[in-house]
Amino acid sequence: MAKAWLICKKGLWWLFILQLMYIFFCKWINPPITITQTASILQGNGLHRDYVAFKEMSPNIKLAVMASEDQIFPEHNGFDIKAIKKAMTYNKKHATKVRGASTISQQVAKNVFLWQGRSMFRKGLEVYFTFMIEKIWSKKRILEMYLNVAEMGKGIFGVQAASKVYFNKDAKNLTRAEAAMIAAALPNPKVYTIKPMSGYVAKRYPEIMRQMDNLDGDEGIDELT
Repeated sequence: MAKAWLICKKGLWWLFILQLMYIFFCKWINPPITITQTASILQGNGLHRDYVAFKEMSPNIKLAVMASEDQIFPEHNGFDIKAIKKAMTYNKKHATKVRGASTISQQVAKNVFLWQGRSMFRKGLEVYFTFMIEKIWSKKRILEMYLNVAEMGKGIFGVQAASKVYFNKDAKNLTRAEAAMIAAALPNPKVYTIKPMSGYVAKRYPEIMRQMDNLDGDEGIDELT
């Protein structure tokens, strides 16, 4: 029993070291592949992906995803406590409709290091990885990673691939409207389609553009865009 515990302890120690090394690795180098991307291949959706540097992304898409997904991204430490409390209250009242409160940082933790799902175990790991990347990476790196690995359609990962597929242009040339359309699809990119444009995206992207206008001039936002 003691020997088995020692082996288990060593295994956990090495697992901790390896994941820590991978977090530092991804601070400078994009992940070769993620679990979600692997699942996309296995499900027959393929993998359309082309990593691009932060400077090769239009300021419009940076602003659009913050306006849509996480308006206090420059300020928080990885978690939006107010949004979490609101989501918990909502979910108690609506058993069949689940509202999330994930920040961009949490989504990066999930998309880069974990798998899709809602189990408590996975959420616990998500909290850990969110905490770590907020400590080790910069906000710009977190946003850059988000825009490179987020699923933006069936088998389409990252803003460069999305820009090419939907608008036949590079990510650095996205207009405000195009960026807002991509951002509108993010909550469920397999259902909220851009081409053909789903009703949800058609309704949502003008709202995102209005939020983008509201965020223009914010010091923290401007520094990231």
